[in-house]
Amino acid sequence: MDDGMLNATIIELEATREIVYRHMRPTPAFTWPLLSQRTGCNVWVKHENHTPVGAFKVRGGLVYLSGLKATQPDLKGVISATRGNHGQSLAYAAGKLGLTAVIVVPEGNSPDKNEAIKALGAELIIHGADFQEALEFTQHLAEERDLFMIGPFEKPLLRGVATYALEFFEQAGNLDAVYVPIGMGSGICGLITVRDALGLKTEIIGVVAEGAPAYALSFEKGEVVSTNTADTIADGVACRVPSPEAFEIIKNGAARVIRVSDDEIMGAMGIYFTDTHNLAEGAAATPLAGLMKEKDLQAGRKVGLILSGGNADRDTFTRVMEHLGA
Repeated sequence: MDDGMLNATIIELEATREIVYRHMRPTPAFTWPLLSQRTGCNVWVKHENHTPVGAFKVRGGLVYLSGLKATQPDLKGVISATRGNHGQSLAYAAGKLGLTAVIVVPEGNSPDKNEAIKALGAELIIHGADFQEALEFTQHLAEERDLFMIGPFEKPLLRGVATYALEFFEQAGNLDAVYVPIGMGSGICGLITVRDALGLKTEIIGVVAEGAPAYALSFEKGEVVSTNTADTIADGVACRVPSPEAFEIIKNGAARVIRVSDDEIMGAMGIYFTDTHNLAEGAAATPLAGLMKEKDLQAGRKVGLILSGGNADRDTFTRVMEHLGA
């Protein structure tokens, strides 16, 4: 990327975060001594669990819907599929901007996230056995009800989400490596975009669940690989059909994509609670689980972790507490 493109990207990101900051403050980044001691690294945690909806996705929702409101004043409403945080972000942004939002979730979705989406003013529809089925139904419903369809990975969402990465590099400085979860890809793609725009050499390591390995399989094969199931405690990374656009960015910009087990994820959720007194949902704990798996590789280095959200439901966190006591 040449200097002109780099400068344009930074200017665009600066303008984008001004949209975000109309509705929320920058989230903190902290070093936690117990985490650093446990991992043998100088660990920095980006606390996206401290946004108005408890997750990083709100940034993308605010940017996307602000743009729609400005360019389509007669817009009837928006519709999207989610496992939770993406839907909360759109519901929050719609409420702030005077728009209606319809959010589709699959059967068995987190009841706490469902209630939060409704509390934010969105219409909640439950349909499909998993996220992919909910997404396909949403595409049909958008046409039927004349609603603007928002997919799980789109450029305005990526621009909004990338503002957390710009904040993080400003707060933490040059990092040797950053571990980040991969759901549909906006979080890791935002990191890669900002890292490249700033001309940094930081390794970016994507983390997925063993039961939802589509992005890891795709990275290893060099092309998009879908799976038949996505079975994990970490609903935010339960992807079985990767976004081709996100995959291209990940393929060209990530150092690697690693898998962690549900037991390792629950262990990391427990570590966050004991070492930082923060609640991490399953997807948000995958980066710490990944670092724990690779701590010998990262010993003595300055490492970032994206704590992407804190919306763990009660049943899941009860299991985590039981896991801690085992």
